[in-house]
Amino acid sequence: MRYTVLTGTILLAAFPAAAHEEDITRELDTVTIHGRGLELIGEAEAASEGVVGYDDFKDRPLSRAGELVEVIPGAVATQHSGKGKANQYFLRGFNLDHGTDFSASVDGIPANLRTHGHGQGYLDLNFVIPEIVERVDYRKGPYSVQAGDFSAAGSARYKTYDTLDNNFIELGFGEGNFLRTVGAASFETGPSTNLLLAAEAQSYDGPWQLDQDLQKFNALAKLTHEQGNARYQFIATAYDTEYTSTDQVPRRAIQSGQIDRFGFIDGDLGGTTSRYSVSASGEWSHSSGARTRAHVYGVSYDFSLFSNFTYFLEDPVNGDEFEQIDERLYYGASLRHDQPVSDRLVLRSGVELRRDDISDIGLFKTASRQRLSTVRRDEVEETSLAAWGEADYSLTDTVRVVAGLRGDYYDANVDALSLPANGGSADDTLLSPSLALAWRASDTFELYANYGEGFHSNDVRGATITLDPVSGDPASQVPILVKARGTEVGARWETNHLKATAAVFYLELDSELVFVGDAGTTEVNDASERTGVEASLFWTPTDWLVLDAGGAFTDASFDINDPADDIPGAVESVFSGGALMRFDQLSLSARLRHFGEAPLIEDGSVTSEPTTIVNLGATYDIGAVSLTLDLFNAFDAEDADITYFFESRLPGEASGVEDIHFHPVEPRQLRASIRYRF
Repeated sequence: MRYTVLTGTILLAAFPAAAHEEDITRELDTVTIHGRGLELIGEAEAASEGVVGYDDFKDRPLSRAGELVEVIPGAVATQHSGKGKANQYFLRGFNLDHGTDFSASVDGIPANLRTHGHGQGYLDLNFVIPEIVERVDYRKGPYSVQAGDFSAAGSARYKTYDTLDNNFIELGFGEGNFLRTVGAASFETGPSTNLLLAAEAQSYDGPWQLDQDLQKFNALAKLTHEQGNARYQFIATAYDTEYTSTDQVPRRAIQSGQIDRFGFIDGDLGGTTSRYSVSASGEWSHSSGARTRAHVYGVSYDFSLFSNFTYFLEDPVNGDEFEQIDERLYYGASLRHDQPVSDRLVLRSGVELRRDDISDIGLFKTASRQRLSTVRRDEVEETSLAAWGEADYSLTDTVRVVAGLRGDYYDANVDALSLPANGGSADDTLLSPSLALAWRASDTFELYANYGEGFHSNDVRGATITLDPVSGDPASQVPILVKARGTEVGARWETNHLKATAAVFYLELDSELVFVGDAGTTEVNDASERTGVEASLFWTPTDWLVLDAGGAFTDASFDINDPADDIPGAVESVFSGGALMRFDQLSLSARLRHFGEAPLIEDGSVTSEPTTIVNLGATYDIGAVSLTLDLFNAFDAEDADITYFFESRLPGEASGVEDIHFHPVEPRQLRASIRYRF
């Protein structure tokens, strides 16, 4: 039997440690129970690590590609702009902006973009086609030396299918002129050689008074060849999008009747993004039981975004609109070797190299998308080299320990085209140890304890800056690498039909990256600390019903001697639950997602309102055809997708006004799709 469930948006996992990624890959190839149906006592190394399979979310209504992050328990993906832009992420009391402390890779290629034109660690998953994602390996916290930059809160590795059980083509349509076509097919092109092709095209105006006019195209080609004890893959992807965005709007403009809830202030906002990648990998199994994997990749990326957060606060004549650009080629390589030494000891090691050649990164003052002046424009070369190793040792038949050490070196050169004084070179190094302990107290119960150190990198332009590009005043430099330290204790309980996890965690960060609404950037801030508790329940009471639920609470604060120590945007509580009913031809699903209030300023006097959304889905199979209806925001909640508090000035106002600015969740809408399998 195969169980399918919609994974929750909170809590912990009950899956194998991602440190065994290759082992997990092979296991999923041979079992029919995917993701949360796996029994992992004796396999997992932390309560907060796991695997989510495609069967866990294929029946889950997804309104945007960024919600692939939400298949990870405890993660929330929101949006304050158009759907062509990276989502805003929340996890473990972090407002992660677009990825400051959450890292992701897709088929081995790191997706976070460091020293990015819009925000540090920019993580845009819109180039992923959800229907061909086979598996998501995830971790929370800095407990593995295999996770590098931007992984203090968590990390995820997305893997696409090599071959499909069924080729398919699907057409989807819905309100707001939503139209989406997606298809994928795999073929055997020769002995032990398979080719996978997939493509997606989407257009969408949305509920906004200003049509979003989203135009999106995705494509992927993957060639897999096996020969003896070796396996080779070659992957190429293409992604292109353009859109007009309705960003967050001030509450006072809606209350006064100046604009509708789905109205806009500046009609010139939006952007374009393109991403093209190629990669090659090889994996070899040795007679000793060892395995070696090598991977190389290259990505060409181009980005342009027009924003206006404060309207006419700084420039009452032309307005405060600005453009951010990023054009780069980034490429890298990695090598990993797993070596069994005995029945009790396995050694793992790896090296990683990455280089970002950023040919053009800039910020410009604009009006009606026309450049008026240059705030800053640079060329940047950023190179990183990492080496890691870990020992996985079974002390007894029931106690396992994993100890690891990671070393990172970063080197950067900044050519400041607009203000040469801000150019220069900088480098930084960091060592990150980790330790994990797992005790299988019984066949159904296991305890975990973890300690680890990780990091995020800062925009390297901050390591060479001497003058503020706007005011001309002296500017303080920041280190390239910022350390994080975390601990966690957790437990897992598993029976044939019930799985539960719980954990308590603590994380401290030497420097917090905080999104600043009136600047539209992430800025380096004080040290911070977080304490939280998470719990989950996964239950299959019958063959046709799967239920899951979970909750998380996090207390987050700056580590300063000041009562005004709240971290803006740090969501305190998250809850989610879901049900899936699967009969012979009919599948019904329901999903609830709730995230609580968050402080919007440091003294906590202004907070966001909680957001609660319910999505429903139904699929009916008729032979090779599947008909699906998805109802998003079923109860038509008028909540906010994201909320900020900052000063802005509207046309006709004499001066700036501090106000709540928010991006509303989209209203209730129905989408339908028809899929043909062949």
